[in-house]
Amino acid sequence: MIPRRGDLRVGSWGAAFGGRRLPCAIGRGGITSDKREGDGATPAGSHRITGLLYRPDRIARGLLPGWAEPIGPQDGWSDDSADPDYNLWVRRPHRYGHERLARADPLYDIILTTDWNWPRAAAGRGSAIFLHTWRAPRHPTAGCVAFSRADLLWLAARIGPGTRMIVQP
Repeated sequence: MIPRRGDLRVGSWGAAFGGRRLPCAIGRGGITSDKREGDGATPAGSHRITGLLYRPDRIARGLLPGWAEPIGPQDGWSDDSADPDYNLWVRRPHRYGHERLARADPLYDIILTTDWNWPRAAAGRGSAIFLHTWRAPRHPTAGCVAFSRADLLWLAARIGPGTRMIVQP
């Protein structure tokens, strides 16, 4: 995959976008070309940004572009490969396994969603590869790409739907 101008480039070294280098965290399993649900790895390749979600009780609407969508306590993301809605935004309660989007911690206060294994997910290939706030500087994720809150806000203001995230091994 050859990166183009306007792509967000991500690797174990960090990220680059808009002429800036940004520290980031990747999955605890490193970067893989054979992503599986629960492996803790970040999938290599080209992934498009598909959405921007945020917690309106924690992030002021004016800090984000117009395409941002609010999330609340009933919102989740299916991570159960037996679920017909696997790797999709779901409403809670939900009878299949899912991740709560409105978390007690600040990790999902801002989420950029990607098209990894979406919109027609292959069972077991992995779900919810997001860009979100990191737990601590460079602290590994479960497969997502995580940034400081300030850098994620900076990215969210400059990235649009369809922006490519190139994850390089």
